[in-house]
Amino acid sequence: MKRDNARLYGAVAAAAVLAGLGGYGLSMLTNRPVAAGAEAGHAEEKHAEEGGEHAGETGGEHAGEAGGAAAEAEGVIALTPAQAQATGIRIAQVSRGGGSEVRLSGRVAPVIDAKASVGAMVSGRVERVLVAPGQRIAAGQALAVLVSGDAASLRAESDAAQAAYVAAEQAHGRDENLAKLGVVAKREAEVSHAQALSAQATARAARARAAAAGGPSASGRLNVTSPIAGVVTSVQVGPGGFVAQGGVVAEVTNPARVELVFNAPPQLAAQAQPGARMRVTGSNGDFSAVVTGVAADAGAQNSGATVIRARPEGASAPPAGSPVTGALVTGGEAGGLSVPSDAVQTVEGNSVVFVQVQGGFRAVQILAGRQAGGRTEILRGLTGAERIASTNAFLLKAEMAKGEAEHGH
Repeated sequence: MKRDNARLYGAVAAAAVLAGLGGYGLSMLTNRPVAAGAEAGHAEEKHAEEGGEHAGETGGEHAGEAGGAAAEAEGVIALTPAQAQATGIRIAQVSRGGGSEVRLSGRVAPVIDAKASVGAMVSGRVERVLVAPGQRIAAGQALAVLVSGDAASLRAESDAAQAAYVAAEQAHGRDENLAKLGVVAKREAEVSHAQALSAQATARAARARAAAAGGPSASGRLNVTSPIAGVVTSVQVGPGGFVAQGGVVAEVTNPARVELVFNAPPQLAAQAQPGARMRVTGSNGDFSAVVTGVAADAGAQNSGATVIRARPEGASAPPAGSPVTGALVTGGEAGGLSVPSDAVQTVEGNSVVFVQVQGGFRAVQILAGRQAGGRTEILRGLTGAERIASTNAFLLKAEMAKGEAEHGH
C-alpha cells in the first residue's frame, strides 16, 4: 500500500512538472514511459483547461449579448438617412411655444421681389425670343431681341449729344489758349466753358434715356433682360410680333425665395404680430415659420379676412403654389415644447421619441402633456434643439422590439 501511494504521489508530481515545463518539457519527456496515474491526471487537467476555454467563450458571448442588449436598451437604432427616407420616416424639428392652436389654411407664394413681369421699355417688333417657359436664367440675361424705331431715335440723340459735347469741349480748350495769349478776351473763354458744361449735361441725359430703353444699337436693336435670377414661368410674345411700350415680354420667378400666405379671422390680428411662431405642414413634412407681417387693413373691427405672411425656417418650404396648413400658437408659455403627435411612441409603458443622432436614432424618454391640432406638448425630456422622427416613427419602435427579441434568444 505504501508503495502504491508513493507511485501515485510520483504520478501527480510528474503531471505538475509537465504542466510547468510547457512545450519544451513535453518534448524532452516524449519518449519516456508515463504511469497510468499520470496519464489520468494529465487527462483531467486537459479537461479542466477545455472547460475553462469553453467557459471563457461562453462568458464572452454572454458579455457581448449583454452589451448588445444594453445598447438596445438605450434605444439606439442604426439607420442611415437614405434608409430612413426609403422607409418613409420623416424628420421634424421640436417646436417651441405652448398654449392653444388655431389651424389656418394657406399657400406658398413667391415673395414680392422674387417675381418679375419683364416689359418692353419701348415699342417695337420682336425679332427673336431667347428663352422658353421652365428655363432657368441669371440676372441680366436677355429674354428677347426687339427692333424699335423709337429706340433708334434715342440712340441717335445720344450720339448727337455726345458729339456736341466733344465739340464744345474742344472749343473751350482753344478759347482758353487764346485767352492766355491775349488774342481773345477772358470772357469768351468763360462763355465757351459754360457751353461745354451744358453740352456735357445734355449728352449725359441722352445716354441715360438710351440706357433706360435697353441700350439700343445704332440700328435700333435692343435686348429685353431679366432683372432677377430665376425660372421663366411664361413668355407673352413670339418672333415677328409687336410689343407696345410697357407690354409684358415674359414673367420670371425665383423659386428659392418664397413665403407663406394664410387667411385668418380678423380677431387673430393682435396675436399674429411679426415674430410670432407658427407650425406648418406641407407636402414635404412639418417645419417652423415666423410671422413677418399682417395685412394693414386687418383688425378686430374689420369684417374682412386677415392676411398673415410668414417666412419658413429650418427646412425647405414646398414649391410656390403648394397648399399648406399652419398652426398659430395663441397664449400659453412661450418657451413650451411640442412635437407631432405621431412622433410619440409607447415603449414598455413609457412615452418616448426617437431623436436623430449620428448613425441613426436614439429613444429618449419624455413626459407628454396636452394634445391639440396633431401636436403633443412635451413637459420634460427634450431641450428643443433635437430633430426627431415623426411620420412612421412606429417603424423604429418595431425595429427596437425586434432587436430586443433577437438578443433574448
